[in-house]
Amino acid sequence: MLRSLYVKKFTASGFTVRTASDGEETVREIQRLAPDILLLDLYMPKMDGFQVMEQFPRGKRAFPIVLLTNFDQTDFKVRAGELGGDDYFVKKDMTIRSLLEMVEKLLKKN
Repeated sequence: MLRSLYVKKFTASGFTVRTASDGEETVREIQRLAPDILLLDLYMPKMDGFQVMEQFPRGKRAFPIVLLTNFDQTDFKVRAGELGGDDYFVKKDMTIRSLLEMVEKLLKKN
């Protein structure tokens, strides 16, 4: 449900959006066509967000990764940083507008 809201808002803001239903599908989609940016949920079936990140280390990918989660845990943030996460978005504490701004900033930076 939240995913469809994100898709709607990002599409309305001019972005082309691709989605995946689990970590394995995410990896396949990235290998098929690398994104300009990846919004990655930490909790997904088959492979979690950290496992997906391990497949695409910072030095070997051309796109930033924003981690999405419902949990504001320091150990998650540290692990995300160690794996090359470019930003960390706690869904319950932030608005979709702030996520859009975060994405736009990262795209300009890269």
